[in-house]
Order: sequence, then C-alpha cells, then structure tokens
Amino acid sequence: MNNSISLRHLQVGQRARIQSVTADGELGRRIRDMGLIPGAELQVMGRAPLKDPVALRLNGFTLTLRNNEADTITVTPQE
Repeated sequence: MNNSISLRHLQVGQRARIQSVTADGELGRRIRDMGLIPGAELQVMGRAPLKDPVALRLNGFTLTLRNNEADTITVTPQE
C-alpha cells in the first residue's frame, strides 16, 4: 500500500518520512543541503496565514519551504 503524498498536503502537527525529492538543479541542491533527503523524518509545525510557506521541524531545527518547493518532495505520513 503506497500512501505517499506531496509534502504540501500534510496537516499542521503531522509527521512524515521523505520518500523522494524530484527537484533538480539549484533548487534540488538547496533542498538536499537543508537535510530534506529520502529517509529523513519531519513534522509540520505551522503555516503562514495564506498557507505559504510551511514551517517544518527536521533534525532538531525549524525551516520553512514555499509550497512550490514542498511540491517536489514526496512523503509518507507517519501514524
């Protein structure tokens, strides 16, 4: 059963494990440099009032991503 979704679709407070990152070039490198790599676990901490950007907690730090960046990351929600 594959329940992978785009990172954009996670709810605040939800945890997930990254399955893949499809961004390439400069954006892909920047995303991977932030630690957003397959196997990494993250939690959605919050969203701006207009739902963009999204704040994530990953490896003990908080980072933000715009929705177009989050769309390049496929995750599996954790129970």
